[in-house]
Amino acid sequence: MAHDLLDRLRERLEELNRSERKVANVILEDPTVATSLSIASLAQAASVSEPTVNRFCRNFGAKGYPDFKIKLAQSLAGGTPYVTRAVEPGDSATQYTHKIFGATIAALDEAQRDIDMGAVERMVDYLTQAKQIHIFGLGASGAVAQDAQHKFFRFNLPVMAYIDVLMQRMVAAACHTGDVVVIISYTGRTRELVDIARLARDAGAVVLGITAPNSPLANECTATLDVATPEDTDHYMPMTSRVIQLTLIDALATGVTLRRGEDFLPHLKKIKDSLRDTRFPVEKPGK
Repeated sequence: MAHDLLDRLRERLEELNRSERKVANVILEDPTVATSLSIASLAQAASVSEPTVNRFCRNFGAKGYPDFKIKLAQSLAGGTPYVTRAVEPGDSATQYTHKIFGATIAALDEAQRDIDMGAVERMVDYLTQAKQIHIFGLGASGAVAQDAQHKFFRFNLPVMAYIDVLMQRMVAAACHTGDVVVIISYTGRTRELVDIARLARDAGAVVLGITAPNSPLANECTATLDVATPEDTDHYMPMTSRVIQLTLIDALATGVTLRRGEDFLPHLKKIKDSLRDTRFPVEKPGK
C-alpha cells in the first residue's frame, strides 16, 4: 500500500547512510510540504546533492524523484499525515500543543487502519464468555487497566484491575479455567508481566494482550491487539500509546455490550440511574 511509504521511511531511518537520512528527516518533518518541493529544493533543504536524492528515492522503490513524490502524495491521501516532529524546548504553547494533538490524531488514524478486526472479534468472544476478568497494567498502562475496570464491571460479572506486580502474580497463580486475564503493556517486554502471563495461562486462564506485536508478552498471550506506536523517548513525551490503548478498551467494551443484546440494557440503565442523585441538576436556559 502507498500509505506504508511513511512507515517505511521511519522504520528504516537508522539504517540509512548519513546523507540519505538527511533527506528522510526533511520529508518526515513535513511530508505535505515535501510533495511540493523540486529535487533542487529538497537537496538544498537536506544539504545533499541531487544524485543523493535520486539514490534515496530508488532505495524506497521509486524510479526517481518524480515517481517518489507521486507515491508520497498517495501515502498522504491514505490518511492523516504521520507526525514525527518532536517537541523542542523553544516551542511556543501553540507549537507544542499542535504537535501533541497532531501526533495523537496521526497515531489513532494509523492504529485504526492496522487493527486486526478478527482479533477484536476473538477478544470480544473471550470476554463475553468469561466467568471473571482480571486486568493487569504497570506504570502508565496501569491507568488504562483501571479505566478498563470502570467499563468492564458493567458486564455484570466480577472484574478487578491490579497495578501492583505482587498482587498480579498471586491473582494469576490463583486463576481457574473460565477466567480471562487482560494484560496491557506498551513495550510487551516487561519481564514481570511476561512471567505473569505465563502463570495465568498455566493456571488455565485465557490471557489477552494489548501490547506490541511480536513481543515476549504477545508470544505468551492467547490473543492480542497490537499497539505498534513509536513514542518520542526524549524528555517531552506525549503518550499516544495510552490513547490508543484506551480506545481499544472502548471498542472491546462496546463489542461485549452489543453481544449481550437488548436484555442487557436494563442492567446498564440501573447503573446509570444510581448516579442520578449524586449530581446537580442541569439548569435550563433562561433561569
